[in-house]
Amino acid sequence: MRRLIFLILFIIPTSLLFSQEIGELVPPKSPLIFPPNAWGFDLMIGESGFGFGGFYRKQLSTKFTLFGDISISEAKDEREIEYIDIYGQTFTIGKQNRVFQIPVTFGAQFRLFENELTDNLRPYINAGVGPTIALTTPYAEEFFRAFSYSQTHYAVGGYAGFGANFGLDQKSLIGINVRYYYTQFLDEGVEILKDRYKSALSGFYITLNFGFMY
Repeated sequence: MRRLIFLILFIIPTSLLFSQEIGELVPPKSPLIFPPNAWGFDLMIGESGFGFGGFYRKQLSTKFTLFGDISISEAKDEREIEYIDIYGQTFTIGKQNRVFQIPVTFGAQFRLFENELTDNLRPYINAGVGPTIALTTPYAEEFFRAFSYSQTHYAVGGYAGFGANFGLDQKSLIGINVRYYYTQFLDEGVEILKDRYKSALSGFYITLNFGFMY
């Protein structure tokens, strides 16, 4: 019995060892080459609400990509509290102006884990800077009519974030990006709540990217 057990313990590892020697390793699959240019639009979901925008990207290598984008989204004061009246309409006590920020951003994107992950998931970090225009409209006026009383403020800002592109399609681009925006005004700032001026705006946005590559 002992001799049989010894033979089993000896033969099984030996046979596995031989099978490993005989087998051949599968050569690694060559990485996909995606088109260097891409353009599309962004859907933004942030602390202050929704926004949308557009982008253009120029890939310099498999790791580095330059980009430019523009977006528009509403900005709010962190002290704002929305109430709902008996008719189901929302209102904010003490709100003086609605603020819409329109940043134009230029920056770079760096791909991560290129050799560790498949091309189906392409994570990256990105950052950019550029000028920003902020429009203020009086809160007391109806939403669309208020734009006839709008005022313009100028600022500089940018964002840093991380995200990923998905899929193996070499024509369409789908991705998600989490960004932290910061905007510094060049004047006294914007008055969102009455007598409370903000010289800077900041906040997080989750950005969904939809575009085309060529």
